[in-house]
Formats: sequence, structure tokens, C-alpha cells
Amino acid sequence: MTNIEKALYILLRDTDIVSTLATILAYACPTGRISHNEVTKIAGNNPEDILLLGNRWRLLIPTRFQKSSAWEDRLLRCMPDESYELPNVILHLVRNASKTGDWDPVIAIEEAFKEIEEPSWQQMPELVSEFGKQARYYKISANEIIQISTLFNLTQKIDVLIAELKATGVMSPKLGSIAEVSWAGSPLYELNPSLFIEEREKIDRACAEANRKNSGNAGG
Repeated sequence: MTNIEKALYILLRDTDIVSTLATILAYACPTGRISHNEVTKIAGNNPEDILLLGNRWRLLIPTRFQKSSAWEDRLLRCMPDESYELPNVILHLVRNASKTGDWDPVIAIEEAFKEIEEPSWQQMPELVSEFGKQARYYKISANEIIQISTLFNLTQKIDVLIAELKATGVMSPKLGSIAEVSWAGSPLYELNPSLFIEEREKIDRACAEANRKNSGNAGG
């Protein structure tokens, strides 16, 4: 088992295609991109499940988009002329994982913000962690981002900060759900789920509990 496989198992656990996804991410690391033909050479003639998993966890996202470059507007197509890319923070995660065998969002977030010369790069892991705690199913509003950023004395440059969070691949705008935006009262963003292992475990537990209750009700 390679170091990247070990690290991915921390995130994805018993997913049976982790080995192939790890090989694809390793192949993409030098440039941050990989073509569909290259994916097919690694995954075989049916790479759809790999690409779906990579896109779901925002590890590997399509480069082609429809209306905007937001993740939800990316067009996931399994065709020879397509290509896929690693969000910048994921690129740092995978490169570090290849050396350590660990999935360490803290170091990756620091490196991604240091790379773009963010003066407060050392604060970014804790800031992003607070976003994850406040988010609901990895969704967070601009108002919540501002409130949390106040705790870190970063509100004086909130527009720059939001732009950096998007540029590093920590989050992406949620544009499709007017009802959700209306409910939140401000723009919504989708956090990169691969940065939040603890939050994923909480969501898994909540879903398992909901399923247990539903099964009990059905049985009754």
C-alpha cells in the first residue's frame, strides 16, 4: 500500500476503489491535472466510479464548466477530450500524503495560504476548522464566515479572504439553490469536504442514527 493510499483510507475508509484513486491523484500531482485518457489507462475502461468519488469529495474536479467555475457548475463527463484538476489545497494534501502517509489538512491549508502570500496563513487552519464546525452538511453562509472571521480579527479584509478561500480550494460558491440562499440571508458556500474528517464522522453518525430511527418506525 502506498503512502497516498494509506492517507486516503483515513478519509474514505473502506471504499474499495481507494487504491485506484490514489494512483490517479499521484499521477496528477506534478501538474495538478490529469486527462480522461490518462485516467482510463489507470482505472481501465470504466473510470466513472473513480471520477464520481473524486468529484464528490472535491479531490478531483472537472475543468470544464457551464456558467461559472463553481464546483457545482463543473461538468463531469467521461469523454476522451475531458480533463480534471486537483483544487490547490488538495494538491498540497496529496503531495504531503505521498511523503507521510497521513491526511493532514492543517499543514495543507497553511501551505496553500502561504503560497499565495496571505499574511495570516498560520491562522487559516483554525479559521477553516471553525467554518467546518458551523457548517451544515459542508454549507456555510457569507454571514457566518464574517462572524467567525471576527474572532480572528480578519473582517477588515473579508472580500480578500473570501477570494483566497475560493482560490485555494477551501470552498466554492453555491449558486443553484435560491431557496437555500434566501433562507441563509446571504450568499452560500460549499466547503471542501476532504478537509473535515471530524465533521464527516459527525455526519455519518447523524445519518446512521436517522436510518436507525426510520427503520424502527418502519418496523413498528
